[in-house]
Amino acid sequence: MSLTIKKITEPLLLGEGPHWDDRQQALFFVDILEYTIHKYVPATGAHTKTKLDGTVGFIVPVDGTTDQFIIGLGTRFVIIQWDGEEGTPAKIVQELGAVDQDVVPENRLNDGKADPRGRIFAGTMGYENPLGNVLPEKGSLYRVDKTGIQKLCSKIGISNGLAWDLKKKACYYTDSLERKIRRYDYDVDTGEISNLKYIFDLEKNNVSGIPDGMTLDSDGNLWVALFNGSSVIKIDPETGKILQTVPIPALQVTSVTFGGPKFDILFVTSARMNIGGAQEPPCGSTFMVTGLGVTGLPSTNFKY
Repeated sequence: MSLTIKKITEPLLLGEGPHWDDRQQALFFVDILEYTIHKYVPATGAHTKTKLDGTVGFIVPVDGTTDQFIIGLGTRFVIIQWDGEEGTPAKIVQELGAVDQDVVPENRLNDGKADPRGRIFAGTMGYENPLGNVLPEKGSLYRVDKTGIQKLCSKIGISNGLAWDLKKKACYYTDSLERKIRRYDYDVDTGEISNLKYIFDLEKNNVSGIPDGMTLDSDGNLWVALFNGSSVIKIDPETGKILQTVPIPALQVTSVTFGGPKFDILFVTSARMNIGGAQEPPCGSTFMVTGLGVTGLPSTNFKY
């Protein structure tokens, strides 16, 4: 099967946070700067969205529901109810808490994902003005579960990609401004992370762009979106070697996740922010990559 890259949505400003919900056979994602959450159903091609009242960093379904989601809204973690229909209002049903309230000018929540036990790991990024100019070391990484919100690390520039290894012993994490990928020892029972080390350095590997969202395949390899790099790279986290590069027809590639009935489709989000020049279509579109010859793993939903 040959590699095929298909545009599945019209351009967004800052498409991000793709999450495949196996039960609904649907992809959920966000447009952070247009304050919208999105649903795409590959079987029908239906693409719906609705708008909230602030930036939306991520969206993850609440386990056992089809219409409730945890989102990062500004600097707040909230549970919303949305029926997935076009323009239907999303109602906040629970406030879980706010973070970085002491940071001025204000941060915002960025990428987030559920760990193997359904806890949310999500982080913040520094104030950005103009676009592309982010205050460094102002963000933090947090964990959200039934016990509350815990800060895991601080002095983060842009909190981004998250993934956990097949053995549930390692957490991979990206602060985009470092242009490196971190690895922590991970305790699946407590959700604690420790012993930071770096497993990949874009600079040393002559890779352009910055690391953004990422996901893991069923072979244990990382797939990393490269913002300003027009591609997704596949990395062996044990050796730090690049195994494959998938070109994407957008400069600002933001995140990736596997989905589809067989988990053999790589969904890729992108942006069209005017950073150093206008980004013409299909920049900002969401893409569907098939024929990679690998499969991903089911996304975990939020459990609390």
